[in-house]
Amino acid sequence: MLRASYLFILLICVLPTLFGLAGVAVSSVGYIPPLDMQLVSLNGFSQVFDWEGVWRSIGMTVYSGLASTYLACLLTFAILQATWGTKFWRKVEVSLSPLLAVPHVAFAIGFGFLFAPTGMGMRLLDVVGISADPNASDLALLIKDPHALGLILMLALKEVPFLLLMSISILQQVKVNRVEKVAASLGYSRAEAWWKCVFPQWLSNLRFPLLAVMAYGLSVVDVALIIGPTNPPTFAVLVWQWFNDPDLALLPRASAGAVVLLAISLLLIGVARLIEWAVTQGFKQWQYAGRTGFALPGKTLFVGMLTLSISMIPLMLVWSVAQRWRFPDLLPSRYSLRFWEYEWDSILGSIEQSIVIALISATLALVMALLAHEYRLRHRIQVPGYIIAVPMLVPQLSILFGMQVATLYVNGDAHFFWVCWAHLFFAFPYVYLSLDGPWRSYDERLTRAALSLGKSPLRVWLKVKMPILLPAILFAWAIGISVSLAQYLPTLVLGAGRITTLTTEAVALSSGFDRRVTAIYAIWQALLPFLFFSLAILTSRLQLTLRRKPIKELFHNELMSRKPRHS
Repeated sequence: MLRASYLFILLICVLPTLFGLAGVAVSSVGYIPPLDMQLVSLNGFSQVFDWEGVWRSIGMTVYSGLASTYLACLLTFAILQATWGTKFWRKVEVSLSPLLAVPHVAFAIGFGFLFAPTGMGMRLLDVVGISADPNASDLALLIKDPHALGLILMLALKEVPFLLLMSISILQQVKVNRVEKVAASLGYSRAEAWWKCVFPQWLSNLRFPLLAVMAYGLSVVDVALIIGPTNPPTFAVLVWQWFNDPDLALLPRASAGAVVLLAISLLLIGVARLIEWAVTQGFKQWQYAGRTGFALPGKTLFVGMLTLSISMIPLMLVWSVAQRWRFPDLLPSRYSLRFWEYEWDSILGSIEQSIVIALISATLALVMALLAHEYRLRHRIQVPGYIIAVPMLVPQLSILFGMQVATLYVNGDAHFFWVCWAHLFFAFPYVYLSLDGPWRSYDERLTRAALSLGKSPLRVWLKVKMPILLPAILFAWAIGISVSLAQYLPTLVLGAGRITTLTTEAVALSSGFDRRVTAIYAIWQALLPFLFFSLAILTSRLQLTLRRKPIKELFHNELMSRKPRHS
């Protein structure tokens, strides 16, 4: 039964990658039989590279993806170096859930409200006496700037909580406390021990999460549409615009662009692996060349990042009720709830549909991830972890078109089903990866002891293993819901525009629409994942309290049953 379930998981969550890549590759050479295109040629690739400004777009994609990834990596290491094992680390752990709960689109909208030429940042500068013309072109430093600086900063800040979460299990395996003690006995400070001993091991084990962050930064469309450059846009946005071209004869150009985007992603993955090898193995003289190491201001960076993230929510709330807010006034001059009243009927349908799709896809992804981990423990023959993580490492545009073509041969009208499948496909790797650390740290001797008492494997799993790992299971479920709620391209491509979610509506409204309506959708998009993360945390704490109560009663009864000792 377990083996059959594992094969089903591969069929649902791994094989679509092959079909998607094959479909887009065939279409890129002009072979699309449904459109009466059967002549194989490379005209699509010629059209891609003949497009004016395409090389600048590709260059911007490459350097923004690399810069945002390694900036996020540096910020994550700085926070870990300064806080791991200290009292402040507990505050970092508590803050991870709300930070992870905010989807990329909602974060990008809040980032735009802060740093736009007429945003709160410029209003605060005007209060302190630094005034500027909001129409000046030199103010586009972070929003729609031609050098993608805002996109780099926003992606880096948003990915730090994810990398911190992935680092917890890694540092537990590294046994940082022992490493620090050994390094201290050799005369190294804490900062030097982290640079020379912890950093190489941490970077090597962070490979898959870091590559996933890089792949997302290269292929992101929704965030780039909100705050990214426009003339030219990033290459992923350019390919998405080609896919939306009404002239179907130009579809090979869009498919060829998706193939080029995949090639760029694979090339940069190779570059990232080369950088990792050079730092940890190739040129490692720095690890033992003297006691050189410096402490990074991790606490200050985390407090600044947390403050920036928290300030976005009140700002969006103020925008949602602002009827009149002139620049450079610090606060609106008139308030009104009429925008909430006008949008409530339409947003309610998007909320319901988003929750239903997220619950279906996240629950199925959680069940499949649990089965996959149990199969990994019991059988030696299995699919490597990097194969399961492929949907995280391959640009979505390079898979979705092939998946869309495949659905047309089955039932192209079942849009809701295909959207749920696409969300499951992209949520499963994140759920699987988030459970990897807890499953590896679980002591299997507990299971073997319970089995030796004659209990069935299912009963042992339900009574012994699941209660211990329930907080990790609930957290993985909340991550799956958050990933599903943030999906933009899968909903549009496989939903054919007939399935509307909060993310699709928020991205559509962010491009030149009323900021008040955009703020309402961004608030709801940030609120829903936060509610599910809060539910997961409260449930796990309640379960922990209920588990401790019988143990305390048992200890109390044992103490009461002892005979008194007399001298």
